[in-house]
Amino acid sequence: MRIPLFPRTSTRAFIREARRTRGYSLVNWLHGYVYGRWTYLYIGIGTGEHPLSKAAKPVVGWVDGMLRRGGSAQAGDKAAHAPVSIEFADTYHGKVVTLETATQLVNVGRNVDLGDLEQIIPYALARDIVLQNPDHIVALDCPCRSSRPNPCLPLDVCLIVGEPFASFVSEHHPERTRWVSGGEATRILEEEHDRGHVHHAFFKDAMLGRFYAICNCCECCCGAMQAHFNGVPMLASSGFVCQADEELCAGCGACVDSCQFGAIDLYGGRSRVDWDACMGCGVCVDKCSQGALALARDEGKGVPLDMRALLEAAA
Repeated sequence: MRIPLFPRTSTRAFIREARRTRGYSLVNWLHGYVYGRWTYLYIGIGTGEHPLSKAAKPVVGWVDGMLRRGGSAQAGDKAAHAPVSIEFADTYHGKVVTLETATQLVNVGRNVDLGDLEQIIPYALARDIVLQNPDHIVALDCPCRSSRPNPCLPLDVCLIVGEPFASFVSEHHPERTRWVSGGEATRILEEEHDRGHVHHAFFKDAMLGRFYAICNCCECCCGAMQAHFNGVPMLASSGFVCQADEELCAGCGACVDSCQFGAIDLYGGRSRVDWDACMGCGVCVDKCSQGALALARDEGKGVPLDMRALLEAAA
């Protein structure tokens, strides 16, 4: 009797999809398999919270060199001395999205194939939205929160969307996942928004170069946000920026406390927005009881990930 090398159905589906993905190499697939199979170890090392983080730095630097120079480990020598998150900064990214856009992504309702969205998702290696079975959604215990000694709660707020990703994560992490409907995914997004957390649509080259998850992030736990604060370009703006109406502002400071990016302060008793720091998530808008804040489209912040507009254009 022949025993398959990868007996799990979801792994074989991941392999089949990888073979159909143009430019997706064996190294990419191995990276994706390790990332999906041992997510908590991978993220724990990346955030520096896992005991193996220091020991893993030379290995990560060597792998970085292999990926960047087609097999030359020398490229990773310098990276081995940098924070672990920097090595894969050009392969793992989040696009800040509003609650409306996040809700669109978990309620698409049909298969989607949108490639090379360079203007909208300005990442070198991962900028496709290919949704197969978009109604297959798994709520995963957030790896970033799970790696922290005192995490924000609840944990099960990362949404893995579509195949082959949802089944792969569910099959390999059954104790940390649960299948949810589009309606329940929407409820998770709304509750996280109410908690003041930021929605990110995540893309990764090793995950077939595609969108694969929506994470609901806080500055205290999220590895990508902390990398962003340290100058690592892992996050892109929503394409909007917050604007404050001085006449309506009561100077209560609720927006200052709610901003995960530290983009708002009080000046002269009124809210003032730092254009460079604002990522256009919209959390502060709903925290303002005076209605003094609003998101405004700003070309300098990039192009919004508007699924309805993209699907209409594709049609």
